[in-house]
Amino acid sequence: MPNSKLKKLTPVQQEYQKVALRRMPKRRVGVNCLRAFLVGGLICLIGEGIQQAMIRWGGFSKETAGNPTVAILIILSVLLTSLGVYDRIGQWAGAGSAVPVTGFANAMASAAIEHRSEGLVLGVGANMFKLAGPVIVFGTAAAFIVGLIRMILTQEG
Repeated sequence: MPNSKLKKLTPVQQEYQKVALRRMPKRRVGVNCLRAFLVGGLICLIGEGIQQAMIRWGGFSKETAGNPTVAILIILSVLLTSLGVYDRIGQWAGAGSAVPVTGFANAMASAAIEHRSEGLVLGVGANMFKLAGPVIVFGTAAAFIVGLIRMILTQEG
């Protein structure tokens, strides 16, 4: 906490802040980064394995194997979320499990599972899309802007 905020507190509150800061556990940034790297890399490695299997045994080309690979990763993520496994992985790995598409699927499935007692529409549907809505809106807006820039830059004139 910055010193400017400490000055606005009473002396007892200031002392408490100092004690709390001394007792706060140190963040293990290096270990957390390594865990995130390992788990994120493992998720990507599994995705690459699925994609190569699609190409080799599924009759897909390199260009067409991506979509089913992502779908399988999403299904695996939702399955692991429903079994409570993905949350434990996320607690251990941090952002390494949150950044890939599996993390987004986990977040949506978690919201749906958490609010299922409120019903399908107002519970599952409404709460699941509280997270997905902003992601879809900003993703669509970003894609539009990038497409517009590309169109302007590649026009022959």
